[in-house]
Amino acid sequence: MGAGRPVEVAIVGGGCASIAAAFELTRPEHRGRYRVTLYQQGWRLGGKGASGRGPAGRIEEHGLHVWMGFYENAFRLLRECYTELGRDPARCPLADWSDAFQPDPITGVLEPAATGHDRQWLAYFPPGGGTPGDPSRRPKRASVTEYLVRSAQLLGALLQSAPGAGREGERPAADGAVLLLEQVRRWLRWGQLATLAGTLEGVRLLESALAVAPGLPPQLLRELVERVGAAAHAQLESLVTADSGLRRLWDIAELVLAILRGSVRFGLVLDPRGFDAIADYDWRDWLRLNGASQRALDSPFLHSLYDLAFAYEDGDRTRPRAAASEALRCAVLAFLGYRGSFFWKMRAGMGDVVFAPFYEVLKRRGVRFRFFHRLENVHVAEEPDGSRYVETLDFDVQARTAKGGEYSPLIDVRGIPSWPSEPDWMQLEDGERQRAEAWDFESFWDRRRLDHATLRVREDFDFVVLGIGLGAIPFVCREILARDERWCAMVSHVGTAATQAFQLWLHEPIESLGWTGPPINVTGFDARFETWADMRQLLPTEGWAVEPAAIAYFCSSLPTPRTTIDREDATYPAKERERVRASAIQFLDEEIGRLWPGAVRDGRFRWELLVDPATPHASGPRAANESLFDTQVWTANVNPSDRYTLSLPGSSRYRISPLDRSWDNLTIAGDWTSCGLNVGCVEAAVMSGRLAAHAIAGTPALEEIAGYDHP
Repeated sequence: MGAGRPVEVAIVGGGCASIAAAFELTRPEHRGRYRVTLYQQGWRLGGKGASGRGPAGRIEEHGLHVWMGFYENAFRLLRECYTELGRDPARCPLADWSDAFQPDPITGVLEPAATGHDRQWLAYFPPGGGTPGDPSRRPKRASVTEYLVRSAQLLGALLQSAPGAGREGERPAADGAVLLLEQVRRWLRWGQLATLAGTLEGVRLLESALAVAPGLPPQLLRELVERVGAAAHAQLESLVTADSGLRRLWDIAELVLAILRGSVRFGLVLDPRGFDAIADYDWRDWLRLNGASQRALDSPFLHSLYDLAFAYEDGDRTRPRAAASEALRCAVLAFLGYRGSFFWKMRAGMGDVVFAPFYEVLKRRGVRFRFFHRLENVHVAEEPDGSRYVETLDFDVQARTAKGGEYSPLIDVRGIPSWPSEPDWMQLEDGERQRAEAWDFESFWDRRRLDHATLRVREDFDFVVLGIGLGAIPFVCREILARDERWCAMVSHVGTAATQAFQLWLHEPIESLGWTGPPINVTGFDARFETWADMRQLLPTEGWAVEPAAIAYFCSSLPTPRTTIDREDATYPAKERERVRASAIQFLDEEIGRLWPGAVRDGRFRWELLVDPATPHASGPRAANESLFDTQVWTANVNPSDRYTLSLPGSSRYRISPLDRSWDNLTIAGDWTSCGLNVGCVEAAVMSGRLAAHAIAGTPALEEIAGYDHP
């Protein structure tokens, strides 16, 4: 490279990982050293998190998106983005990140009941210290010991909820190992666990013992865990049979005890691999091995955690599978590491809240966006010395602007820069013809194009950040797969699943339909669509002339057989979309009454409840049928790049890190990489994007990436 020449970085894909990499590489402190061009299929950024504005400015998503309170990296970058953007609150209602997100501390699980109306199990999570993304002096990643101490604290809190639980007694100091050792021995000899207060004292000792676990005899620690578990069971088992609320708490306590018991039995505190030592086990299988009862394993609480991560192989709910290592890590982070609120809901679409602000900031920084560029092939080369690199990138150009400039992607809805649900055809060369012919720029199966473009190393790029979904890798990285067995293994073993979702806009508020709880996210419902969220907070940021009374989102895994995707079957996405439509209609007719009794009349869903954007005024009961569902929004996320990344047992070892040096000028980014949090979520994607930036620029420093441990 010549002196002073900027390093050209081609980023392919516009999801969370790619945006994080672009944000890091274009920080002002780099002084323009890295010139970034981002190539995106279709007209909008977002990947699996893309959203758009449809009729009446309504928000149309790929599914339900909520952020969790432990998303330290994601919130940190987004907060920096809003600060740099500097929106005027008098002109934009989402001027700051705190305007764009609201705390969502109440969540729920539905428990089937013999009456046919599921029981609500609602949980309120009190505010955690600070807010996510705050500067923190906490370790970049909690050790197994810290996880277990937090788990013991949770166990104590659960047991204190039981009738007659004592709260007296002080926890012994963790640094007084000799004193602690004697107290543990005394408790084992004389405590005899005759009362629940005595059991709580055992939990307090266990918490302190775990904090200094390497300094205690392993057999003593194992005995303490076993005796505390037996004591808790003896004290509470007779109570839980008659008290459903206490039974739910005991189910959780039993799972926590299994975690503690298994962590001691498997020696995770001393194992340098930490929780990764149990990465080959399915979580439920591992819990069963360590004493969890079948009732606890079948509890709605545990099923809800599988639902949260779509953790079903091939989307099949009869095949729950999640690596014990990642399930444990995420469970502790989610329940004991959140800040501010357990969940955070967005006040507009994810495209509006996340990707529009990042687009505006990156555009100001000089990032060039090349929309309507669909990657077709990554061509690689190998030198005589064995070094390998990306030589060219081949793209199909799907569309061009009529005036030859950059495409302007955003529209204004109530002062909020937003992505539309379809491209601005008027900006496109021959756009009216493309619209008439129903070109689907985001469909994997729509192969139409206007042109072809080839980028060449040293001419158009120096580095490549490949930020597409894992499902697309076999189709665009054929040459890499032919040369690199590790990539083949990653594609074969790191699973993905299709998902489905639908959204409803209603003329009546949820409360009038029979829901007695607060606005909430609920899971554990029917197998077809097990998760429901009350999204009424979006109404003020949509563009309705007559505002609906309620919004509801439903989502779940979409069962799909493990077959090779047929690129030639152009009818496949339409067939899958029709499958979701039929399933949603059946769900509303047959199951919604368990959730909203008032939404049913004569055994059928009251279709007149649905708000048609073309005629938004409610006019009372009318001749309505299921055809009104066609005025709503539903999705079948079957595009290879839209499939959800799973954390199957034994799959983590096959993930490749963004820091991998196998290809000289290529790094990867996405929640499917080895990034320190090997699960499908926004936080993992952002961590991966930051690692990809480090692979190119050496920054951010690895210790600045919250939750990442450098091997």
